[in-house]
Amino acid sequence: MADTKRKILFSALRLFAVYGYEAVSVSQIAGELGITKGALYRHYKNKRDIFESIFKYVCQLDVERSQNAGIPEKEFSEMPHSFGGTSLESLKKYMISQFYYWSKDEIACNFRKMLTLEQYKTAEMNALYQKVLGSGPLEFIEDLFREMLKYRGYCEDAAKHMAVEFYSPFYLMLSICDATSNQNEKKIIADLYVAYVEQFMQKYSFLSYLEIERNKNETNY
Repeated sequence: MADTKRKILFSALRLFAVYGYEAVSVSQIAGELGITKGALYRHYKNKRDIFESIFKYVCQLDVERSQNAGIPEKEFSEMPHSFGGTSLESLKKYMISQFYYWSKDEIACNFRKMLTLEQYKTAEMNALYQKVLGSGPLEFIEDLFREMLKYRGYCEDAAKHMAVEFYSPFYLMLSICDATSNQNEKKIIADLYVAYVEQFMQKYSFLSYLEIERNKNETNY
């Protein structure tokens, strides 16, 4: 992404996070950067184009984190066969990287703040908020646990309960993190979340054990 285009995105998102998407004009964004509207329009068609570019950028980074952790990068309906073989270790790596990303990265933090403001104003933004931070991640994790349980020979009825148990602290600790600008406090919150994930993995470690046994048996045949 060209430097000027990136600067426009960063500046626009900072304004969106403070005033909300609807309240910010193209003139304000250009003024923040010290450029004319005409100069801005050479890079983006309109404010909506800026917003869609921000969302595309955030989604691209999420795909990269998913791939790095070994987590399916698409929803269950698009790649169902990738969910069952997911390991607890991959899920742990992914969720911890998600927490640090959503709590520390400037783009992610401002995007999340903007959605929090805008979710009450339009149905579109409410749906996007849910997709990115609410029901979307919860359903994704439920799909993961359901398929992991099924793949390992367990009844998948507990998947929804496990998903709520696993995702709720992520959502809560992000909210608590927002309430402080003190970096030491933010680190304590992050460490607390990581410790919770570790405890959760220990509680459901039987999933990892069964996976190891399954792999051993397949190797022996």
